[in-house]
Amino acid sequence: MTEITLVASGDLRESANVQCWPAQSQMEASLARVLAGMGHTVRRAHPVKEELGHGFIASQREGMDVFAGIDPDAPLIVAEAVWQYSHHVLPGLTTHRGPILTLANWAGEWPGLVGLLNLNGSLTKAGIAYSSLWSETFDDAFFLSGLREWLDTGRITHDTSHATAFSGGAGPDAALVDGIAADLRDRKIILGVFDEGCMGMYNAIVPDELMMPMGMFKERLSQSALYHATLQVPTEEGRAVYDWLVDRGMTFHLGTDPATELTEDQVIDQCRMYIAAVRLADQFGCEAIGIQYQQGLKDLLPASDLVEGMLNTDDRPDVTRADGSVIRQGQAIVHFNEVDECAGIDGILTNRVHRALGQPVETTLHDLRWGGPDLSGAHEDYVWVFEISGAAPAAHHPGGWAGSESLRQPPMFFPAGGGTLKGYAKPGEIVWSRVFVEGGRLKMDIGRGQAVALPPEEQERRSRATNPEWPIMNAVLTGVTRDQMMARHKANHVQVVYATGPAEADRALRVRAALAAKLGIEVTCCGISA
Repeated sequence: MTEITLVASGDLRESANVQCWPAQSQMEASLARVLAGMGHTVRRAHPVKEELGHGFIASQREGMDVFAGIDPDAPLIVAEAVWQYSHHVLPGLTTHRGPILTLANWAGEWPGLVGLLNLNGSLTKAGIAYSSLWSETFDDAFFLSGLREWLDTGRITHDTSHATAFSGGAGPDAALVDGIAADLRDRKIILGVFDEGCMGMYNAIVPDELMMPMGMFKERLSQSALYHATLQVPTEEGRAVYDWLVDRGMTFHLGTDPATELTEDQVIDQCRMYIAAVRLADQFGCEAIGIQYQQGLKDLLPASDLVEGMLNTDDRPDVTRADGSVIRQGQAIVHFNEVDECAGIDGILTNRVHRALGQPVETTLHDLRWGGPDLSGAHEDYVWVFEISGAAPAAHHPGGWAGSESLRQPPMFFPAGGGTLKGYAKPGEIVWSRVFVEGGRLKMDIGRGQAVALPPEEQERRSRATNPEWPIMNAVLTGVTRDQMMARHKANHVQVVYATGPAEADRALRVRAALAAKLGIEVTCCGISA
């Protein structure tokens, strides 16, 4: 009988670790039963901390200490039913010699799948060999077969036949691609980074030397600068932005208890942060910005999500300079959520291409949160739940601002409150993509799909099964199965943008793929040929 070592990376926020622990404990029990049936035992490398109410590794230092006591040649499972900070376990995994399996449950309640994909992307960037597996019930043939393969060979081979290298060009749009690439390299651009490494996402940090040849450079800003700038914005200016949103028809679900409810004061402070962010982007000449809003800012200001959704929409409230001129009027300021610099690069390329083609420029990342069949029977295809933790552009929702609403962020994650920018994405043709780092170079996966509308009861079921405060895109991906997507995708995030029709989406995909390739990014088409 072989002993399998197990570790569980958790959140840096103890409130999340405690609330999510029952789901993790249940998953570990299911996994132990399956492994026992295959003749193996499981040994947790770190105990359950009864006094704290959970059994997660909850800091980088703790993770290093745990791995110091693990046999470096032992078969190791990193089991995740929750969001996890990858840097808690990444240091130990860099020196582990035995076979590594990252494993998650398939559930919407807590973002275990999201945590798994972030860890996978981080391991990929770090050049650490690993296998990965996921299951809803832990008794399905796909899971059992994959687990046996890993136990027998130390690796799992997944089907990735949907992925093919991009070998085409931009066709009649070649001059457009050449022009954008030349402008980026000659004039150069700045990504404003309000602190790197949000929530331990090592995979979301792009080394400067990979960006510089494309003409992209970072302005390293601080969340403390954003905090200070927010406090300098008069409350009346914040109220004017709030009134603008209300006049556009946005619904705010307000209460009176700031500890558990969304208050008007929280929203006005979010609007002040929006004004501060736009002015800082202008001051430093940033084409795009990313706000971390974690360890630090989360304790000082309401959530940045409403800010992020406003920034990523062309139809946004005006912000003026000291001389009264309007900053980039009627133009989205690309925001890469959670300071995911891979998404920032992708967002800039998307904005440039779609604006040049006359296509919608509003783009955002989403978590690959969950998915499943449409239980209403309206759609036969597998329908993903793409769900960002609070902010989607209003333009992605039916009715725009009038089809958007704001609910208080969960106190478990957001002690200072603040509202989301929620809606259910309108049906339409989408292009999805992901920039990632592998083998010391930038790569991009890109594909096609549709955002689909679901009957109200099915939409409500999906929302309640995840985080009902957050916006959702129900997505069907062209030519890519659930397990192919999970096997290939190297990040917790996926970038999405609409096009006005199928032909327009195909053209936009081809042009962006050609632009990325022109800039030196290795492009792979997923589920399609281009």
